[in-house]
Amino acid sequence: MTGYRLSSGGLVDRSKTLSFTFDGRPLRGFAGDTLASALLANDQLLVGRSFKYHRPRGIVSAGPSEPNALVTLGSGARTDANTKATVAELYGGLTAKSQNRWPSLGFDVGAVNGVLSPFLGAGFYYKTFMWPKQAWERVYEPFIRRAAGLGRAVLERDPESYEKSWAFCDLLVVGAGPAGLMAALTAGRAGLRVIVADEDFRLGGSLLSASETIDGAPASVFADRIVVELQALPNVTLLSRTTVFGWYDDNVFGAVERVQKHVAEPSSKLVSERVWRIVAKRALMATGAEERPLVFGGNDRPGVMMAGAMTTYAERYGVAAGKQVAIFTSGSAGYRTARVLAAKGVAIAAIVDARAEAADQAPDGIRVIRSASIVDTKGSQRLKGIVVERSGYEELIACDALGMSGGWSPVVHLACQRGARPVWSEELKAFVAPDVGGSLRPVGAANGVYTLAGCLSDGAEKAAAIAADLGFSASSVAAPVVDGDEAASFAALWYVPGAKSKAFVDFQNDVHAKDLGLALREGFGHVEHAKRYTTNGMATDQGKLSNINAVGILAGMRGVSPAEVGTTTFRPFYTPVSFGALAGTARDEHAAPARKSPLHGWAMKNGATFVEAGLWHRSAWFPRAGEKTWRDSVDREVLNVRANVGLSDVSTLGKIEVFGPDAAEFLNRLYCNPVLKLPVGKARYGLMLREDGFVFDDGTVSRFDEEHFFVTTTTAMAGPVMAHMEYCAQALWPELEVRFTSSTDQWAQMSIAGPKARAVLQQIVDGDISDGAFPFLSARKVALKSGVSARLFRISFSGELAFELGVPAGYGEAVADQIMEAGRPHEICAYGVEALNVLRLEKGLLTHAEFDGRVTPDDAGLGRMLSMQKADFIGKRLSTRYGLTAADRMQLVGLKPVDADKDMRAGAHLLKEGTKPSTLNDQGWVSSAGFSPVLGHAIALAFLKSGRERYGEKVVVFDKLRDQEIVAEVCDPVFVDPQNAKLKA
Repeated sequence: MTGYRLSSGGLVDRSKTLSFTFDGRPLRGFAGDTLASALLANDQLLVGRSFKYHRPRGIVSAGPSEPNALVTLGSGARTDANTKATVAELYGGLTAKSQNRWPSLGFDVGAVNGVLSPFLGAGFYYKTFMWPKQAWERVYEPFIRRAAGLGRAVLERDPESYEKSWAFCDLLVVGAGPAGLMAALTAGRAGLRVIVADEDFRLGGSLLSASETIDGAPASVFADRIVVELQALPNVTLLSRTTVFGWYDDNVFGAVERVQKHVAEPSSKLVSERVWRIVAKRALMATGAEERPLVFGGNDRPGVMMAGAMTTYAERYGVAAGKQVAIFTSGSAGYRTARVLAAKGVAIAAIVDARAEAADQAPDGIRVIRSASIVDTKGSQRLKGIVVERSGYEELIACDALGMSGGWSPVVHLACQRGARPVWSEELKAFVAPDVGGSLRPVGAANGVYTLAGCLSDGAEKAAAIAADLGFSASSVAAPVVDGDEAASFAALWYVPGAKSKAFVDFQNDVHAKDLGLALREGFGHVEHAKRYTTNGMATDQGKLSNINAVGILAGMRGVSPAEVGTTTFRPFYTPVSFGALAGTARDEHAAPARKSPLHGWAMKNGATFVEAGLWHRSAWFPRAGEKTWRDSVDREVLNVRANVGLSDVSTLGKIEVFGPDAAEFLNRLYCNPVLKLPVGKARYGLMLREDGFVFDDGTVSRFDEEHFFVTTTTAMAGPVMAHMEYCAQALWPELEVRFTSSTDQWAQMSIAGPKARAVLQQIVDGDISDGAFPFLSARKVALKSGVSARLFRISFSGELAFELGVPAGYGEAVADQIMEAGRPHEICAYGVEALNVLRLEKGLLTHAEFDGRVTPDDAGLGRMLSMQKADFIGKRLSTRYGLTAADRMQLVGLKPVDADKDMRAGAHLLKEGTKPSTLNDQGWVSSAGFSPVLGHAIALAFLKSGRERYGEKVVVFDKLRDQEIVAEVCDPVFVDPQNAKLKA
């Protein structure tokens, strides 16, 4: 293959020369080139190495389906690996490097894998790295990790910026080829809000490389005229360099716009890439059709490429793929390429036509060999000849480029991304888009229309129908007159028999036809199994060129139709999308939203030190003058709550409002303890289980009226519990009439705890809250003396007399200030989550430090909460398994050090005295620990084997991380007020 720039022609700007480098070699191209076209123009044919065998690879296509020409662009932090040279827009100063080779592209040591190929067939990795076992971590895994991938990611911080945007339209046109442009023009003239998205940097699609004339002008000029008119319409948005990568629920489409990927020096005022979420009332899929390669011996040699790509490089970029070009075809497209190249002065060595008869006419003087096939190619790092076989006779034909064409496959990916499968068309010998309703329709070549005039008409007609459907009046667009148009015809040819060398199906992953045969013999004949066994279609191109041929080959091997074999599953993304684009502005401190409680301002005024708890910024403690450590502050807060009263922000707890006639039944099935008969005006501690019987979450359930419940969850599980409830309502019990919504952010919730809590709160609440009027576990809507409507709960997480007061979020700070003022004579203090944790430890109350996914209700000492009399609740059946009720399970206990000066830490393990630390001797673990200022020593909650039978026993608390061993006594997990006298005061 000898690529070169034609003396004239093409749509590139020959007055603007651009300098770039490839593997350090200085080269030149023109404005309007892609990197691939510029490389071909400079006779740089070898561009990469295949993944497994490291075989030399050249450019195959001229678009996003390219499997071979993957390069690394840029340097330093601005490095983009695995970029397809066929879609990379050339710019001055571009630096490109080949990938997956060492020490150089021309001499790659990895090519030795080709010699070892008999031992590296499909699935070899499942059979090879099994023995000896010791070699896995020392040899196999490091080797596999080093060999994995093609390009290399950089570890430097990405200097680019990204963003996400929403867009809304009546009609989204995906693709700006002939059908897409005519559809956009028709809809735009009718007044629809239209968005046109196309991955290319110049709109026009196949019109940019078409040799036909339209209305007397070159096809590219016709495309430019439409684009100019569309740009002038205020209701039309044109998005070039934009790939629509996914179709999602509610007709939302994902698209990525490459804003500054084509400039040497990106502007700091613009983003590099932008992800669009486009909400469209209707969408047209004008994505075109992909030309299929032919599977024959030696089809991966640099110099072998798609015939349509040769046409594109010649017509659009003014580049010839070679000086002596051969064509191997099973249809009319190959003849079209021959005519285009011959008209530009390129010598055609021969047209090899696999069909016995065809109406296609070759250019004058061009040799046509019918009923023939190519069984091998010659050359090393570039093509030098082909071996043609016909009726047993083989002939070597010299050539430096080979264009292959095996027919066309409509690009139907978007229509299949939501579960629908493509449909086999025996007439078109291709899979076509399924009928997914009127929200997304294929048009043009994506709809199996292969003539230029047909594509133009189909686009206009489909857009007019959509306009009418949406209530617009679309004036008819005169059908353009196409001169030189011809119908595309071809015969399906999945595999060329008689190959003298490997016939590749997937060029990037080195999957050849025999690999598919091996998969079938070993029981992996299903198309999904064959994909994973051979890795066909699993490369960066996701099988855009290989999948349909693989389906056809499997169908032939099994003796069935491709319809019976089917295709693999289509999923987003259509082409790779960078992590930066998907993240958008969500990076560094903006990686996740910082959630601040409605009482955040109040906490700041009171001098809080904050801690990040998930997304929440929670007040950890409130230091005062003279306190040197956080422990000084926490100890003071704990003692003050026990002696007087304190105010703590508990707004971060999950809050869910539950409504409906079946709300009680719904919650009764959700919780393991009874909820159905919970009286109005009462609250109850609730425990949720997973299906497997382990604790999922805990919280409270309050009933405001017959059909209105209020549920609280732990802070960390607010989202998962909400999702769990959605699943139960929609999938498990859809017959129940129940509705619920999260109100976490709508309410400011504060805990007022301590012996003087009632005295303080009575000054705020309008109504009697004495023990007789408002007993323990009461829950009611109340009014504050300030006129604010509120909710009051008599529940406690400290073991003290306590209330939780909920007010609308906007009133939270003001109400907290009022409470602090009312509590001043009672020595009220603000206390944070650290003090709250100590208070709950002293009382033996549990958090997700205990409910870590391995704990059953009985393990936690809550077995009595299981209401086995209920007909059913989530987790009921599996909670009775012997393994979950055995007496020797780890059970919740308390620990106190024998030496009161010793400290304990969560995460430590428990051992019997005198035993050596080992997994075999492990008796349990410490789940929570802290210092109790009330008791004057450390305390801990732990899970100990048969723990409830071992109160009074001494165990060793073994903390290897801190190189610490202390002796502790096993005790009841309730350290303070075990009779609950304070709680119910």
